[in-house]
Amino acid sequence: MAIPLRNTMYDKIKEAGSMTDVDLQKALAKGGMVIPDDRFNKMLLDLEILGLVTVSWITKDERRIEARIEEKEADAVEEQNKAAQERDYEASFPGLEK
Repeated sequence: MAIPLRNTMYDKIKEAGSMTDVDLQKALAKGGMVIPDDRFNKMLLDLEILGLVTVSWITKDERRIEARIEEKEADAVEEQNKAAQERDYEASFPGLEK
């Protein structure tokens, strides 16, 4: 099964952290994937709509593409609930003590 081109684009962006659209097209061409400009822009827009990348203009003809990396905050209440559930689960087995 072939990997969708959009996923390949995202992987290249994620590896670099941030890059220009020109650099991305060069990296894809180096990998043997020459993409027409209209399809390239459509896939870039799809990635931005999905919330995976941020695109901003640097100059009139060049855009900066940055990968968005979500940092999940640890919820203290959620962690306490998880620990309590684990203790309750362990305690539900009679005769097994640590």
